[in-house]
Amino acid sequence: MDALHSSSTEIVNEEVIYQNPLLFLKIWEISIDAPTCGIHDPWYWHYHKQVEFLVVIEGRLGIQTKDNYTVMEPGDVMVLGSSQPHRTHKHSIEPLRQIVFQIDLTQHFDLGTMPYLHCFSELTHPLEQFNELFRGNEPVKHAAYGLIMDIYEESQSRKLGYELAISAAIKNLLLLMLRNDNRDLSALAEETGLSRLRPALDYVDLHLSDKIAVEDVCSLLNLSYHYFIKYFKKVMGMSFVDYVNYKRIKKAERLLLTGDLSIMEVSFEVGILNMAQFYKLFKRHNQCSPKEFKQRMRSQTSLAPVLAQAD
Repeated sequence: MDALHSSSTEIVNEEVIYQNPLLFLKIWEISIDAPTCGIHDPWYWHYHKQVEFLVVIEGRLGIQTKDNYTVMEPGDVMVLGSSQPHRTHKHSIEPLRQIVFQIDLTQHFDLGTMPYLHCFSELTHPLEQFNELFRGNEPVKHAAYGLIMDIYEESQSRKLGYELAISAAIKNLLLLMLRNDNRDLSALAEETGLSRLRPALDYVDLHLSDKIAVEDVCSLLNLSYHYFIKYFKKVMGMSFVDYVNYKRIKKAERLLLTGDLSIMEVSFEVGILNMAQFYKLFKRHNQCSPKEFKQRMRSQTSLAPVLAQAD
């Protein structure tokens, strides 16, 4: 398998076109009957702001994230958090049938359910941690599989009231994950105030390569410095500075995957001009240096024992 050693690290920011703009989702089936399998060369990474659920109906699907490589089998469910780089391939010679479900979860929380939005925050509780729940609890995995299939079937049939059925299934899926997770998420069930902070979060996204002053954000929200600092930490579960650094490192990860920029250029591109600080922050978030991260992502040799099964 020559493609096993592919060094392609191009990463695509995928634009998701919603099937129903009011439901903020896209769900479809991928079927591959050809007996060919294994990694394509090049094997591209992609990401999108929407959360993605994967369901395998038939065959085996290989999927790599920046942290893990997993082989999904029939009945398996996997969730990928917002803007998490990943890439997939057909793992075995039998036909592959899978459901891809992409959704902007934030749009499915109303005033009554907003207190639970924080429980699904990528900042403090990455959604990929829910995959441990799907792997370790067969009834929960089976229930999640059924709910996602219900969403798919409703989106295909488009019968009268299908929007209500899909919205109900999404909320039941979130409730299933919330009530069966073994982490203590109950303490997070409080009003988050994200709508009030939205201008500040958007400002950070637009100015990651620039110097971001807390005072500028305070002025944007018309809040005092001390009130903003306390309010931001209460709502987001982390300080404003930690949030900015988190967003910068996430952007740096995506830039490193392209392979086109040097580590210094990446550091400058995400607004960190001090290389020592960049290395320190990157290692704090990834337990490795930027160079080690880049090398790990460019090499598939660690997957050889698993992928050999696909030959």
